[in-house]
Amino acid sequence: MASDTELAARLAHLEPLARQAGALALRHFHTRDRLGIETKRSLTDMVSAADREVEQLIRDSLRRAFPGDAILGEEYGLDPGSSGLTWVIDPIDGTAPFLAGLPGWCVSIGLTDGSAPLLGAIHAPVLDQMFLGGRGYGAALNGRPVRVTERFDLSTGLLGLGANDRVRPERLGALHGELAAAGVAWVRYGSGALMLAYVAAGRLVGYAEPRMSLWDCLAAYALIEAAGGRVAPLGAGAAGGRPFPVLGATRADFDRLAALTRFDEESWDLPGDPS
Repeated sequence: MASDTELAARLAHLEPLARQAGALALRHFHTRDRLGIETKRSLTDMVSAADREVEQLIRDSLRRAFPGDAILGEEYGLDPGSSGLTWVIDPIDGTAPFLAGLPGWCVSIGLTDGSAPLLGAIHAPVLDQMFLGGRGYGAALNGRPVRVTERFDLSTGLLGLGANDRVRPERLGALHGELAAAGVAWVRYGSGALMLAYVAAGRLVGYAEPRMSLWDCLAAYALIEAAGGRVAPLGAGAAGGRPFPVLGATRADFDRLAALTRFDEESWDLPGDPS
């Protein structure tokens, strides 16, 4: 278990690093027409030179500051460590909106001890939004404390909903109808990490996505718990990149959201998908 001193040192490093990474990503955003783009699993699963440069900047900074910590990133995988702590990086969550010139993307950096989220920073530079916090520290947006909403619930507020090519499209379509029948209004904003951060800030009642990777949600999970909310457990094999069901919500609405989405059912999974 990380000591208070160890966590304090890492939290102090986290905000300036996230801002530095966000500034680099923002420079690329303003010249995105010149970026080389590749696809991964599908035409909508894209990676650019900006993703790789931002992740490398974050990795280099963390290696210098905390050489014993492991680092797991979306673009460069796992560098093992000896401290028992692992940094989890999504250099640009929401690459598609980033490349399209839309503001709904962010830099996401989280810390875990392998069993639970500890710290998180999510920086959305176009929107000038910096979310920071973690276990024992609470959560803040641009330096002001935030909490999950007590004003709205799933019947009166907004649910964030994500999706990708790792699940059966017909199952997702059915969920849309089921949510409408239950009177739940939902939105989708391009970056799952950013929508999860909005749960921590009380802007969304909850967020649900049938399958995400650890780097997509770890930082925001830390923020939601620090803001008084509840998140689903990290999935088996998450540290190895295996996608798992993601839910984050107010404590009052979590069980209802889990019952509505039923993400643990195998009917969500594509046949023969090794991930």
